[in-house]
Amino acid sequence: MAHHFKHFVVVIFFFTLATAWLGNSAARAASPVVRAVLFYSPTCPHCHQVIEEVLLPLLDQYGEQLDLVGIDITTTGGTVLYDSAIKQFRVPAEQQGVPMLVVGETVLIGSRDIPAQFPGLIEQNLAADGTDWPPIPGLLRVLETAEPQPTQPDNSTQTPGMTVPETPTSLPAISIFTDKSGPGIGDRLAQDPAGNVLAVLILVGMLVSVIYTIGFLQPAADIAKQRTPSTWVPILCLIGIAVAGYLAYIETTHAQAVCGPVGDCNTLQQREYARLFVVIPVGILGLIGYFVIILVWLSSRHSKVRIARLAAAALLGITFFGTLFSIYLTYLEPFVIGSSCAWCLGSAIIMTALLWLSTVPGKQSLAWLGKNGILAGR
Repeated sequence: MAHHFKHFVVVIFFFTLATAWLGNSAARAASPVVRAVLFYSPTCPHCHQVIEEVLLPLLDQYGEQLDLVGIDITTTGGTVLYDSAIKQFRVPAEQQGVPMLVVGETVLIGSRDIPAQFPGLIEQNLAADGTDWPPIPGLLRVLETAEPQPTQPDNSTQTPGMTVPETPTSLPAISIFTDKSGPGIGDRLAQDPAGNVLAVLILVGMLVSVIYTIGFLQPAADIAKQRTPSTWVPILCLIGIAVAGYLAYIETTHAQAVCGPVGDCNTLQQREYARLFVVIPVGILGLIGYFVIILVWLSSRHSKVRIARLAAAALLGITFFGTLFSIYLTYLEPFVIGSSCAWCLGSAIIMTALLWLSTVPGKQSLAWLGKNGILAGR
């Protein structure tokens, strides 16, 4: 009797274990999962904001019900997969940029849309028994063959002042290929053909303007009658203030820019080059620059002779430096970033025009200041 009782207890024990295991397996199988892909760049502040403030908390909240894979678009393979997603979901050129999150057939772009809509999409898709990986050509092959890498980017490429998520393994970032060289110059130019060609033409025009100005400033025997800076200077500055103000708004609020038919402003504004020293938005610098030019122009028109000529010479120096800085920014667009910004190109044209308007009065003022010993401190 006792022997049969022992067999009965063993059978009940293993039956209970089997039932619990099957129940847990069924529960896991029945538990819906939402799968999403994040396209990001390690140097994009918007991407870090979304990862740290939105995605990592959501991963903690939903656990195994949320699968996220990050694709680094600075890798060659990441660029290919990103382009596939853009074509698959027909994302308009003016909306393209990172961070870009794909959930099923839904594409969310930017640090405003992702926080606002992704939590609701998770709940909606969980209620509908979850989602599979987005239908991005080549994604499944990559998921099957690539090994997950830690979320945090290589510290050597991390942008100063940018924090890295403390739990890097929570968001497996797949390094699709080990080739970190990225696309070449030809590939970058091909990413935005019309905008990049326009940027190159404007870049050539600015370089010619700077070279001409340097040659024109060489000493000459005859100095024509003194001319004051043109009244077009404040008019152009007001237009520049409007352009720089809009760029400053985009850079500080992370809103989506209205780019127009040429260029890809959002991609450019989401890169580290949109901020000087990774801190000061370039749009803010533009605003300050245009206001300073107006103040100096007013001094050149309404001050006593000595101050007026100092101001005219200073105006030449400011616009010359502003044009050099615009040359640097315009060079980055087609040759480094691969996307051009119509607003930025417009600001570069305005600054170059201000240089042209300031050259003759500036040269005349420098000659007068030198003749009167003011430059020598007399």
